[in-house]
Amino acid sequence: MEGGEEVTTIDRMSVVVPADWVSGPPQGQWTYADYAAIPEDGKRYEVVKGVLYMSPAPNPGHQSVSGEIFVYLHRSVQVAGFGRVFAAPTDVELSSGDILQPDVFVLLNEHLDRIGHNRIVGAPDLVVEISSPATWRHDLREKLDAYERAQVPEYWIVNPGECTVELLTLENGAYRSLGVFQGEAVLPSKIVPDLTVTVEQFFAFA
Repeated sequence: MEGGEEVTTIDRMSVVVPADWVSGPPQGQWTYADYAAIPEDGKRYEVVKGVLYMSPAPNPGHQSVSGEIFVYLHRSVQVAGFGRVFAAPTDVELSSGDILQPDVFVLLNEHLDRIGHNRIVGAPDLVVEISSPATWRHDLREKLDAYERAQVPEYWIVNPGECTVELLTLENGAYRSLGVFQGEAVLPSKIVPDLTVTVEQFFAFA
């Protein structure tokens, strides 16, 4: 107890966990309508295969890396006229049971019709997730499977601790890693082929 407020188990959670305590349908049956009806409580929720998850709040280093990636993609995509770039917390409804908030994502011009009034409906062309010790397992399992099911063409998994980016691309409906990149390497993106920023620049202020 501190200042008369109880510190609950939920408050101490530092990993991605099923949010079984949230009032709603049984786990495995959550839809966007159920998700959207959750009262605002300052927590970050997502739905994968109908299961509601809660993620820990991102730390300042995470936000710094996210901001740098957004800036560079914004210049290469949005300013260049190829599409739009978005950042969390923007809801993306990949399917009725998969509702995620990618850290950063890209919609190319041919898919701008997927922008709805309160969410994106359909797969982005590129998603970026910034992993941490608390989220890496979720990013490499549940989220990867969700993006693959939705056929998101390209997925970047960013590791601030090691200053690396793994780039995965769809081949025959499944993800294949093109490698883990760091330092002065330039990502061989198929969605943003004119990207010139080096990987180390994403982590310049982390």
